[in-house]
Amino acid sequence: MINWLNDIAPTEPFMASIFNYYLSDDLEGYEEMDKKTIELAKESSGFLGYESFKHNGRGSFISYWKDQETIENWSKNPINIQAKKQGKRWYKYYHSMICEVNRYHQHPI
Repeated sequence: MINWLNDIAPTEPFMASIFNYYLSDDLEGYEEMDKKTIELAKESSGFLGYESFKHNGRGSFISYWKDQETIENWSKNPINIQAKKQGKRWYKYYHSMICEVNRYHQHPI
């Protein structure tokens, strides 16, 4: 499920930053940085929400943003830059994609 900011789904269009990965064996500091970056992203202008899952060392993290500009602003955050540098040690493999969401619907629980 998506953790929308203030439990409010946005209207389209909006952006998705998709990060898929395989974790390495060296995860020192990973959990702390993961929590820290999520909390900072929540405070960033244009942040809309996120969803995340991990299973057997493989995972995905998708963050949702108002527009391309707000993603670019987040990419310049010093803590986010620090996390990316350390990520070379925490991940065996990763790839990321930035996508525009033109249609969104959900079936509530």
